[in-house]
Amino acid sequence: MNYGDVEETVQRAVEWLRLLVETLGALVIAAGIVVAVFGLVRHALNARGTSFTPIRLAFARYLTLALELQLAADILSTSVAPTWERIGKLAAIAIIRTALNYFLSREMRDEQAGEEPALRGHATVPDAPAGPGRGH
Repeated sequence: MNYGDVEETVQRAVEWLRLLVETLGALVIAAGIVVAVFGLVRHALNARGTSFTPIRLAFARYLTLALELQLAADILSTSVAPTWERIGKLAAIAIIRTALNYFLSREMRDEQAGEEPALRGHATVPDAPAGPGRGH
């Protein structure tokens, strides 16, 4: 085998891997949709009047993972035959997907923080008695 044959074999293998990773990303989104739909149906039947934020958070986790898989597929695609055009497209896609992932993760964190008091039954913790070093 010469260098050209090895390079072509590696390129084909990476393209197959890219296709697999893209497919996994799509499957993760599909699984997230199924989980969200079942959660919404269960919520509509059993939990009227309560927040459906946990369903949104679960779906957001699937989307976050899928975005990371899709970005990995784009990186694989560019690693096989890097041209300046492909590198530019990868940079644009990476920036967009990273921004989406960042804001989605931030929203998930904010939603979880907002849901924690509700999950505890709106229990309030009494103020600790003022003692030394606690300010009077």
